[in-house]
Amino acid sequence: MSMHLVSFDIFRTLGFPDTTVLKPEQFLRHKELLREADWVLFPEYWQLNALVHGLKCRVFPSEASYRIGHDKVEMTRAFQAVAPEHTPWTMIEANGPVERDMIWDAMVHPFVAKLPKASMGEGVWLIESREDWRRYCERTDVLYAQEYLPLDRDARVVVVGDQMLTAYWRTQADQGFYNNVAQGGRIDNSPVPPAMTALALRLARDLGVDHAGFDIALVDGHPYVLEFNRLFGNKGLGQGTELQEAILGYLREQTEPEDPDGPTEPPPIWPVAV
Repeated sequence: MSMHLVSFDIFRTLGFPDTTVLKPEQFLRHKELLREADWVLFPEYWQLNALVHGLKCRVFPSEASYRIGHDKVEMTRAFQAVAPEHTPWTMIEANGPVERDMIWDAMVHPFVAKLPKASMGEGVWLIESREDWRRYCERTDVLYAQEYLPLDRDARVVVVGDQMLTAYWRTQADQGFYNNVAQGGRIDNSPVPPAMTALALRLARDLGVDHAGFDIALVDGHPYVLEFNRLFGNKGLGQGTELQEAILGYLREQTEPEDPDGPTEPPPIWPVAV
């Protein structure tokens, strides 16, 4: 089945068939094209309301992928809603003197603090001293403190649609603490336990996230979700067109009518005058 696609990311959709690439800042010049497209791919976050609610476009990644993935605070609350037993203990408070002291007193030290909108391993602090905590507090409007999990690696589980594309380990960087490949972590292709991949798939399904790299940790055999990235890096994906084929296959599946052969129930029997 042929689909007409519009993309706002030329690199992530390179080689996609029947795809028109637009610059995000010019999207309102092409409203009819966008309305008629089967899917609008990889828009910027700031385009989302206009595309989804204004022009009634179907976007990929899903709206949930954007909304939840945009902010670590919102993401953690979503995780707490659907899988609290797999979410590290986290305190989220406004940044005020009372809240600063409350979190400092409540957390087991050391602990992790995060900036809500950072990505690629940035904006993550290991808090070991009161001075660490003070420096972090000066950088953020919202306090986000999370228990420190003793890890030397975590797993990146890539989900496209409702399927896992790949899973691999990310071992700790030489400078310690960071597992993110962008921060110097290394890729290990040893098998990732099913408990970790199953958690990523469950979260993707329950939250409606259809394009994400989930970061899952394992502590004493129990998986924990750290976060997901809607626009994940490709360093662990290997070569070839697997990602493209997975995206296009999922979009075709979602585009096809659910019942192309028409209703299967027998027609109703109308009363006949006698």
